[in-house]
Amino acid sequence: QFKLIVENPEKPIASGLQVKAVVEYTPKCAEVLQDKLTLLVDDDIVHIPLLGFIPYCDLEVETEVNFGEMIANNKLVTKEISISNRGTTSGVFRVLYDGVVLLNIKPARGVVKPKSERKIKVDICTDVPGVIKEMMKVELESRGCTEVWIKGVVVEQVLKVLGVSCGKVLKCVNFGPLYFGTSKTEKVHLYNESPECMDWVAVLEDNAIGGEMGTDLQGNTDAVLHDLSLKNKDVDVSTLILCVPNQGTLQPYEKSVITLCFSPEKFERDFEVNDASLIQDYVLFLRFETVGKRDGCLQNLSGAATATTRNHSRHVDLALMGSGFPVILTFKPGTVINFKDCYLGEQAQVVCTMKNESEFLPVTFSFRKTAHFSVSPERGKLKKKSEKEVMISFSPRQIGTFEMKQIIDIIGTGVEKNNVDVLKTKSFHQIYLTLLGVCKSKRTSIVFTINPGLTPLISNATGQFVVRGTGQLSDTAPVAILKSTQTQIHTHRKNRNCKDDALIAFPNDRAASLRPSEWNKKYRTIFTKTERYNYVDPEFAYTDSERLLRKENKKHYIDFISRLRQRRLEKEAARQFYIYNNSVSIGIKPAEGLKSPKISITDFPKEEPQPKMLPLDDNCMLTSRKLAAIVSKTTNKRVWSWLSPVPSSTQEKEDCSRTLTHKQLHQIFIGPSTIDFGDVCVYSTTTKELHIINNLSVNIWIQIEIEVAELQETSPLSQVVPPLTKTHIPVVFETTTVGMFKTSFIYKINNQHIGHVLVIAHAMPIELQLSTRELILGPVPGYLAGTEFRKTVRVCNPRNHPAGFTWRPVTEDRRSPFSIKPAKGFVEAYSDVECEVVWRPGFNTPETEQFTLNVHKGNSINLKCFAKV
Repeated sequence: QFKLIVENPEKPIASGLQVKAVVEYTPKCAEVLQDKLTLLVDDDIVHIPLLGFIPYCDLEVETEVNFGEMIANNKLVTKEISISNRGTTSGVFRVLYDGVVLLNIKPARGVVKPKSERKIKVDICTDVPGVIKEMMKVELESRGCTEVWIKGVVVEQVLKVLGVSCGKVLKCVNFGPLYFGTSKTEKVHLYNESPECMDWVAVLEDNAIGGEMGTDLQGNTDAVLHDLSLKNKDVDVSTLILCVPNQGTLQPYEKSVITLCFSPEKFERDFEVNDASLIQDYVLFLRFETVGKRDGCLQNLSGAATATTRNHSRHVDLALMGSGFPVILTFKPGTVINFKDCYLGEQAQVVCTMKNESEFLPVTFSFRKTAHFSVSPERGKLKKKSEKEVMISFSPRQIGTFEMKQIIDIIGTGVEKNNVDVLKTKSFHQIYLTLLGVCKSKRTSIVFTINPGLTPLISNATGQFVVRGTGQLSDTAPVAILKSTQTQIHTHRKNRNCKDDALIAFPNDRAASLRPSEWNKKYRTIFTKTERYNYVDPEFAYTDSERLLRKENKKHYIDFISRLRQRRLEKEAARQFYIYNNSVSIGIKPAEGLKSPKISITDFPKEEPQPKMLPLDDNCMLTSRKLAAIVSKTTNKRVWSWLSPVPSSTQEKEDCSRTLTHKQLHQIFIGPSTIDFGDVCVYSTTTKELHIINNLSVNIWIQIEIEVAELQETSPLSQVVPPLTKTHIPVVFETTTVGMFKTSFIYKINNQHIGHVLVIAHAMPIELQLSTRELILGPVPGYLAGTEFRKTVRVCNPRNHPAGFTWRPVTEDRRSPFSIKPAKGFVEAYSDVECEVVWRPGFNTPETEQFTLNVHKGNSINLKCFAKV
């Protein structure tokens, strides 16, 4: 099969020349051939091996594909497997897999061209946590079957609260006792223990079971029952607990420092109580949730309750405890202190004893400065259940009776608005003392001096020539401009007879008089009434013809508007004429001459308080009551089925271009996150609703992107949802393939924020069922036994799609005494049809028969019939 083509030289080859030989290979069978070529060079022999190969394919596939760690978030994760062909001809492959974990293996078979590779896509649905270790077989041409292992781990997205110092998981943060008006901060770590980033938001659970809102847990049962009315008050808990930051994004395995601030406030009760017993204990729960994972809010909507069973809870609760105490300081001899009467320049002192009645907290006090009184020491600190003496001194600086209010500032730590990182010392409480004192005057004797009789000329130099009065001031300044209209003393003779229509030019408009003025107005000076020169620029001023043209043009539009108004009035008059020109109405105006009743304020119905709208302020913390109020207001409205597909108005375009915060996204409900169609029949159309609830006060734009063919009938795919509105989008599922179906589609909010929805369905073939497989026919009551036997069999359709059927006897070569009606027909979805089997006896007729129920595009069932004679 090798052929040598060469012309051997007869003479020696000179230096630099060559001899060319050609070897042709023509294979005749699919095998590799070997031979050799002998070359004689003078006395040397060289053997050149010859190898003949046939074209072949060399397919290789990856034996292991690792998906790594994935989050159980109902997404479809796709990986690609490469099949390469290093051979010289195309190779065929086929993928074999009979499990349920791997989805959408495409392509399952195909051809790989030489010197190339082909990708096989494999999907995994991350709906259930667990370890994935699946094996699929790939048949390769000329290689046989190769095992490919698919590995991965699906984990839940775990959010933990850790202590800053210990690093352990925290379940509770106890702030301890605090005075009303003070603040205390604690720092914790929020840890994302998952391989994907997480958007989170903090929600304060102010209506959780086990929470306490200002109840004195140390009191007796009667006192606690009386305090239950406080829990029903409209208290904004977000002012008591601050969380900074209250929203954010955590990268995989990242820790973020969260600052918690507790600021107790004294609530007003319906009844007066002693301040000493006013202790308020708080137990609240702070929940850190993943943004958007709120399928529980859709439970009350129809059709959504069954679709939320696969939702995994992704939140962590942190209990917050703390107590609020009032400042209780007692004073001896009391809050009203009387001082002895003293004279100007003297001093009276009183010793006051201050006692801190609190058993849990110390008190730091500071006396403010008060006129005529002084305190020593002015500031200090009282420990728990301790007392201290202060000296209050009365040092009057003028004569009279004094009743002063002494302010005592109670000093503590507090936070500024929206800044909990820095605690500042401030006065959070004030106590008042009343100080009473009287300063009397001393009687002084007047000593007369002897006048020697020499009196100076000026006895009072400082007041001798002082002006006693300032005179009456005029309301108007005596300037000539205000009196110029009443005199003509300065008017020139030639200007005394000028017309009064001339305008007066004030002296301060000299610079402005150079501008082009109106041609028909004259200006005169204020005193001499001389006509003022006005410069008219010919480059800019209108000519007489131009002024006439403008006047005609203006008159044209005035006439046009006047005609339109006249025509409108005529139409209105004609309409009123036709209204009142009838035999019923005689032209009397309704209620003419009747007096309106007097309406009092008490006659107006009391409006129910509307739930407070949650503002779009980033500093405002979300609470469960506020969210529930907004959801209640939104869900009580009617459902909008068809909305605008794209933003059209200016407000919609502005709202739909916003970048929403995590808290705003947390108030938008789109779900359920898993739509489970259950068992559906092929060739059928099944619809489920995707609910959209917009609890924001702005418009949002929802866009859905669907690529799979089974969901292509879903419509509409774009909607602009108005504020505080709920709507739904029907998701339509159609398939022609039997088996398990899992896919996910994404949606966008304002074309920026992306979410996804998992769709699950189990496609079942068209199937009909019989009520029995064996039917025994007997005589019909009321008929002769030898006439005919009858009995019915029920054909049931358990699917959601109509099914057609046809009855055929198994033996068709002879005429059968058995008959069945109807012989063909349709069974609607989830319904049944009664078929009657009749046996007519005769001479030597068989008493058994078998029918086959053929279902169009479905199964076949055999029915055995027996005639019991």
